[in-house]
Amino acid sequence: MEGVSKLFRTSGKRAKPSSALPDELCRRFSLAEMKIATNNFDDKLFIGQGSYGKVYKGLFIDDRSCTINVAIKCVTFDRLRTELPLACQLYHPNHVPLVGYCLDDQQMILVYEFMVKGNLGDHLYGSTNHHGPFPWKQRLQICIEVARALHYLHTGLKHTIIHRNALIKIESKVVGTYGYADPGYVATGELTDKSDVYSFGVVLLEVLSGRKAFQRLGGEEQQYLVNWARKCKREGTINKIIDPYLMGKIAPECFKIYLDIATSCVRNEGKDRPTIGDVEVGLEHALQLQQSADAERKDGVNQHNYAIVEYISGTASPEESFSDIYSTNT
Repeated sequence: MEGVSKLFRTSGKRAKPSSALPDELCRRFSLAEMKIATNNFDDKLFIGQGSYGKVYKGLFIDDRSCTINVAIKCVTFDRLRTELPLACQLYHPNHVPLVGYCLDDQQMILVYEFMVKGNLGDHLYGSTNHHGPFPWKQRLQICIEVARALHYLHTGLKHTIIHRNALIKIESKVVGTYGYADPGYVATGELTDKSDVYSFGVVLLEVLSGRKAFQRLGGEEQQYLVNWARKCKREGTINKIIDPYLMGKIAPECFKIYLDIATSCVRNEGKDRPTIGDVEVGLEHALQLQQSADAERKDGVNQHNYAIVEYISGTASPEESFSDIYSTNT
């Protein structure tokens, strides 16, 4: 991969660092600095377990004497060698920036900016949000921002970067997060930008339902959110998957577009899914429809809660897609 050779050179069985990255791109930390930042990797600062190692919350003082919260991600050498050159190239407001790295005989670490407000999952079905559930328009705006970040990864760089939020399967070295797997990727090991679209579609369904992609609750059909959503849409009972907090708060026109986007993204065949650019356009349109409907209701045209119209049952093919209308490729 281009860029790796500038950071590492092969020596025997293991690559060695040739030099630190330029200061303006990335900062190299010592292991001593990492230990100070995490109070010697105190268990109280442990915040998660990634597929490649533990993640800690850290604190350090920068050159301007400013306190900075960071996420300290312990990784394997191969992971650092792969992720570091890529992360240094990413400059997007919706991508968590890399602060620096630590390369030591004892420990390999990537240092990212810490998300002080938590992640989306914490707010949807966790305890991070102490101000009540997420409003619908805020959820929509977050989805748009994530779509923009993925669009940047897919098209904004010299080479496409695929996020790969998929399933861990040792035999074929398919890696990622369980519950978001592109069926085609799991079956063949072939990764494409449409694999990211599938995973993002799962996230869109999570945002609508306030539920995890997979959970061992309820009947068997409800364990996998994608399967449950498909069944409800097919039977015209999509109201079942909507977060109770959102009932009456989603404009029907917005809901239809949003649901079409989400279900188009999670189609089994990658070729039948929209591009992330089409998804971004569709979500922006859905937000505009919601804002227009809210403005009319505020002006007194409609003072009642929105009713989700059961337009799905018998009126549309499951294979119809919003991208047939909003595609940017036509």
